[in-house]
Amino acid sequence: MTPHEVRTREFAACRRGVDPDEVREFQARVSDELAMLNETVRLLSQENDRIKRALRDWQSMHARECRPTHEQRGNSGHW
Repeated sequence: MTPHEVRTREFAACRRGVDPDEVREFQARVSDELAMLNETVRLLSQENDRIKRALRDWQSMHARECRPTHEQRGNSGHW
C-alpha cells in the first residue's frame, strides 16, 4: 500500500458514520508515516548494499594478501 492510496481512500457513507474530517486527518497522518517508513527502508537498503560491497572488497583483498606459503598446509594458515 502506498501513501497515496492511504491518503485518497474513500469510504462509503452510512447512517451512523464517522466524522469525515477526522478520517481525512487520520489518513494524512498514516500516509505521512508510511512515506517516512518507505524512505527509511530505501536508505537502509542502500546502506546494506554499501556494507556488503565493502565486505566483499575486504575479503578479496585479504584473500590476496594472506595466501598460504608452501610450508603451510590444510588448516595451518592465518585463519
